[in-house]
Amino acid sequence: MDVVPFEAGHIRSIMLQPQQQQFFQYFNPDYAEALKESGPAFTGICDGRILGCAGVVKQWENRAIAWALLSGDLGNEFVRIHRAVKRFLDMSEFNRIEAHVEANFEQGHRWIQMLGFTQEGYMREFNPNGGDACLYARLKNG
Repeated sequence: MDVVPFEAGHIRSIMLQPQQQQFFQYFNPDYAEALKESGPAFTGICDGRILGCAGVVKQWENRAIAWALLSGDLGNEFVRIHRAVKRFLDMSEFNRIEAHVEANFEQGHRWIQMLGFTQEGYMREFNPNGGDACLYARLKNG
């Protein structure tokens, strides 16, 4: 797998995992460009296929919100994706990185916890589809 800087067009090339497909309609070119401009991000590519994109959106000094879009067909590449995202987070300049996980997305909860995030809250009707989400945070200093 190659890790390259995120480009806005990468989003349209991901065959998203089923749990994220409902949000695909919001990933228009303007949104993708905003993600590119709002903070560091990268893309994982294997054999010309985009496996996922991830990054952070800077909120202010020392605080950012993490995002990730993953392919539904990662197979054995998930371990490499996980390591790349973990390394990215470990090297981040931000002391606090937040993430939101759809409330009923068990695999998402397992992964975010494996990345060192702790659940801080439950947000009702948070998602565009009216679904609930959980707020997670990863603190560099504690």
